[in-house]
Amino acid sequence: MKYMVIGYLVLASGCAEQSLQDSQTDNGRALFAQHCAACHGTGGRGDGALAPQLPVAPADLTLLSRSAGGQFPRDSVMTQIYGYPGRFHRGLMPEFGPVLEGPMIDYERADGTTVQTPKALVAIARHLENIQR
Repeated sequence: MKYMVIGYLVLASGCAEQSLQDSQTDNGRALFAQHCAACHGTGGRGDGALAPQLPVAPADLTLLSRSAGGQFPRDSVMTQIYGYPGRFHRGLMPEFGPVLEGPMIDYERADGTTVQTPKALVAIARHLENIQR
């Protein structure tokens, strides 16, 4: 009986983790639709309704891994999305840091350091990783 309980707890924790990842993916998809699709398109290919009006064509976000040697560049993607003041006047993507404020989570960067990061930012990055071709 004791081993059945332990087995159930291990199984349940795995399901909870998968459920959390699914929830983050769904949230990332919704956030992308809300904040990014107008320029980058619903599929992330740079063909959003506003794209023809922009001074710089939006990136095809489905090719990020390909252009980074096959590895999704999560840290640089999150940096680009979060942004920094003063970039928008040059015709580039606006900063979304203030828009994505909210609950923070520990995020482990590629260099192994852990930083407090907006949960919404991680969710969008996870969505973008899922749409790579």
